[in-house]
Amino acid sequence: MVVLTEYNTITEAEISKSMLDSAGIWSTIRNEYMSTIYPIGTMPAQLVVRESDLENARALLQNR
Repeated sequence: MVVLTEYNTITEAEISKSMLDSAGIWSTIRNEYMSTIYPIGTMPAQLVVRESDLENARALLQNR
């Protein structure tokens, strides 16, 4: 598992996760609840994917 990207809000992370899910790329959000409790930037929500899906996931999110 590798961190694809980090977000300051859970909403941004969920939008990207939804895009990956639609493309058949498994992902999960790490620090989902902690990022809502702590101030922005302290504990960002991390979108995590399998290492084998990393390049495809990056390409998909860059083209949104």
